Amino acid sequence: MLTIDSLSHRLSSYLEPAQVNCVKRAYYYAEQAHTGQFRRSGEPYITHPLAVANILASIHMDHQSLMAAMLHDVIEDTGIGKSAISHQFGDQVAEIVDGVSKLAKIDYESQAEKQAKNFQKMAMAMARDLRVIVVKLSDRLHNMRTLGALPPEKKRRIAKETLEIYAPIAHRLGMNDWRIEFEDRGFAAMHPLRATRLHASLQQVRGNRKAIVEKIQSSIEMRLQRETIEGLVIGREKHLYSIYNKMRGKHKSFEEIMDVYAFRIIVENIDTCYRALGAIHNLYKPKPNEFKDYIAIPKENGYQSLHTVVVGTQGVPIEVQIRTKEMDELASRGIAAHWLYKSNGDEESKNGSYDRANRWIKRLLEIQQHTNSSVEFVENVKIDLFRDEVYVFTPKGEIIELPAGATAVDFAYAVHTQVGNSCVACRVNDRPAPLSQALESGQKIKIITSSGSQPNPNWLNFVITAKARAAIRHYLKNQRHTESVELGKRMLQRALSNQELQLDKLSDAQIQNVLETTSRESMEKLFEDIGLGQITAMAITNILSPGSENDTNRNSHAPISIESPDGLLISFARCCRPIPGDPVLAHLSTGKGVVVHRETCKNINDLRNKRGSLSEINWSPKVEGEFRSEIRVEVKSERGIIASLATRIANTKTSIEGIQVDERDAEHSVITLTVAVTNRVHLANVMRSIRNMRSVASVSRAKT
Repeated sequence: MLTIDSLSHRLSSYLEPAQVNCVKRAYYYAEQAHTGQFRRSGEPYITHPLAVANILASIHMDHQSLMAAMLHDVIEDTGIGKSAISHQFGDQVAEIVDGVSKLAKIDYESQAEKQAKNFQKMAMAMARDLRVIVVKLSDRLHNMRTLGALPPEKKRRIAKETLEIYAPIAHRLGMNDWRIEFEDRGFAAMHPLRATRLHASLQQVRGNRKAIVEKIQSSIEMRLQRETIEGLVIGREKHLYSIYNKMRGKHKSFEEIMDVYAFRIIVENIDTCYRALGAIHNLYKPKPNEFKDYIAIPKENGYQSLHTVVVGTQGVPIEVQIRTKEMDELASRGIAAHWLYKSNGDEESKNGSYDRANRWIKRLLEIQQHTNSSVEFVENVKIDLFRDEVYVFTPKGEIIELPAGATAVDFAYAVHTQVGNSCVACRVNDRPAPLSQALESGQKIKIITSSGSQPNPNWLNFVITAKARAAIRHYLKNQRHTESVELGKRMLQRALSNQELQLDKLSDAQIQNVLETTSRESMEKLFEDIGLGQITAMAITNILSPGSENDTNRNSHAPISIESPDGLLISFARCCRPIPGDPVLAHLSTGKGVVVHRETCKNINDLRNKRGSLSEINWSPKVEGEFRSEIRVEVKSERGIIASLATRIANTKTSIEGIQVDERDAEHSVITLTVAVTNRVHLANVMRSIRNMRSVASVSRAKT
């Protein structure tokens, strides 16, 4: 059984005696604080902090991390506060303990919100000290090792959280050994039957593979000796969860996955890595497009290695990883190796993983600033955590790391939020490309910006990085606020002018009266709610001028003007699809703002009798942009008619947004086309062009 004495003996191999004594002092303090508390397994509670500290000792973490591990549940589970720990053990240890501790017992709306708040708190503490997350991961690792005593439902909940958040964080920090253990233990707790069957299959296959593995291994060793390359060759086995994921994600059978043999070659230095690669490619034929050089361009978590896939005798695929001893150490320990090498005075060459982790934390903070709730923050972090990377270049040759599937818009936001917000187009390898196109490693990306542009809401349909998603939402939310305030102000000014009142001439007493009556904290909030349709401008004029709703003698001053199709708070009804030149009316829809209809639309007939629900609106003389309209075309059914229609419309420089075909009878079909036009004249030209076609029986604008 683990004791403080056996741990102290282990620590004395790499810590100073004074530092070991500090850890022991933290242990005795925690032991006293947790007196009378037990784990579900029946053991004294102090066995858990001791085991967590032991896990940290296995990766040679510093003494302050070990002290924090001893104390990590003291704030949460005893009456001792952060200030007491700070007084006893110093501010740094207290900060780590506080960062690892869950939030005080607050009533949350849901378990998801509770988890999200706790994770958000931990992320903020990580930004101050990365040791917070290493202590938290070791705490979670011991919890996963002792899941047995928990009820099944709680087991599954903890396992799910581990697979969704903690395993990806361990991966992001380069702590591969911990990630594998998190995944395998999480998988066994989430899907015990699947894990048991897969493990049994793996045991069965292992015996059959042994001879082949030994044969390939001896061939590689002999080739390396012939080339006078000293290296250790190890046969690698895939872990359970990765086999399960590949079976599910790539729809492969167990036999197909186990048909690949994997080896790792560990050599002295980087130069020898490339020599070993040449030797392997001489021994077996390499598969095209399967070579990856993570030494020249390390992964985002600091991982370095050469990867290649070769074809052995009888067509057996062989995966080979080639790396140095230091790279192998960093691959298994990741960020934790920073403290190990720091204590050995070799920090400079080993802190790449640490720097990358710091960059990731900085990105987390940026995401946090742009999100509205802790649940949204955690969702964004999940998106960002567990993806393969692509590496692309800026025009100046700098490397930008992005998740696989990232687009030019993701790239723009990775460079800078302002570049993303003002992005209008891109060039990939000096050729124009769509902003939504997925990028590939090695491409050179140039973003074209314009000072007057802003993010497009449609970007949310294809961006995949959390930073881009959060920044676009943040901008649109602010833009919506600005537009709703502006729209509400115009609507109130117009309503007041009908009563011969002026907004800027209202007295403080009148303004105060309006705010109190409507329970709004400011005029800005009032304008926003008018713009969003939460309250009508007519209701405000009635407060200022009682009886005004009965006054039928209204002037129609200053109707609202439509200047473009892109406003967030002026939308166009899909039932009648108004375009510039159409006589229009608008009504205020709660939460949506102003919805514009054609005057002839049947759907606004019901609103005509409701006083104040319809507003005058007109098209600005400067209106520009493309508006959607629908055309109903009756045609004789014949082969190629849709292609002919599309060609005819394309010749008028008009884009088709949608096509719907309905058969009317055996000889005739009705085709409804959604086209993007600038005004009524443009639409008339499109319809005239279609009407001249031989197969077309009639063309009309689609009715409500």
